[in-house]
Amino acid sequence: MLGAVIHAPGDVRVEERDTPKIIHPTDAVIRTVATCVCGSDLWDYRGINPVTAPTPMGHEYVGVVEEVGDQVTLIKPGEFVIGSFFASDNTCEICRAGYQSSCVHRAYVGAGGAQAERLRVPFADGTLVATPEPPSEDLIPSLLAASDVLGTGWFGSVAAEAGPGRTVAVVGDGAVGLLAVLAARQLGAERIIAMSRHEDRQKLAVEFGATDIVTERGDQGVAKVKELTGGLGAHSVVEAVGTQESMMQAIRSTRPGGHVGHVGVAHGVQLPGEELFYSHVHLHGGPAPVRRFLPQLIDLILSRTIDPGKVFDLTLPLDQAADAYKAMDERRAIKALLRP
Repeated sequence: MLGAVIHAPGDVRVEERDTPKIIHPTDAVIRTVATCVCGSDLWDYRGINPVTAPTPMGHEYVGVVEEVGDQVTLIKPGEFVIGSFFASDNTCEICRAGYQSSCVHRAYVGAGGAQAERLRVPFADGTLVATPEPPSEDLIPSLLAASDVLGTGWFGSVAAEAGPGRTVAVVGDGAVGLLAVLAARQLGAERIIAMSRHEDRQKLAVEFGATDIVTERGDQGVAKVKELTGGLGAHSVVEAVGTQESMMQAIRSTRPGGHVGHVGVAHGVQLPGEELFYSHVHLHGGPAPVRRFLPQLIDLILSRTIDPGKVFDLTLPLDQAADAYKAMDERRAIKALLRP
């Protein structure tokens, strides 16, 4: 089969790879209908994460089940499925508490490389969610978004305690940040401040429910949020980037007693203990337990209540994956969808 492989920073190739097979009796193999490039993939592409050997890429996927192992009872061949980037049994004590991305048996689905024509998914019964029937073509981008960026943005807003009567600020205008705006609106937030310097992303943020746009960043961005909130800061702040600057911007934009939901993959982030101590800010986040939210998100998409697929502003065939990476790296695309 064809699959995307990164050989070195800036060097993504689509090449022949071994077709995945059932290894464990709890596995499923799916034919990928759509996949995409994630902002976190750019950490490797830009050389921030070391690339020491050719590595299959991709961890977001929707597809049709082709084969299941002997112990798979809930997922059946022929079903259209969406799954998380972490496989989970969905039965352990941690999963039952809603943190499937920390399942005691978790496995990284992306290790198999979802930017490919087929993908092996461990713990199929606990990881995959089937739609009641094959979805219409126009809903596939939104269902693909549920596999990661929608679920991650949703978790960011939930972790930040977004809800009625609250002001939410979102640090980061990538797909996750934009979908955190959508999530905050669905969760009933009264006011949503999107922090963005890019006009196309600002427009989408407003479409998703943002009430205010802040173009400043760092300390100037913090000052603007404080200005908009009577000097207090937001009740809820979503950090969707993962840098030292974005994390401190999020914490400093939050009022005492407020909540930060941090879902950007942290790189070199160090928190000043004394400042954090006196801030009275709650911090919660990490790898999003996408599986917790999938049934609800799928229902919202199938009922056309939300349209998160709008974050995909570039669609290319799988064999042009290198162009998709380049477009996102150069910020010519918010998020690139790949069609095998």
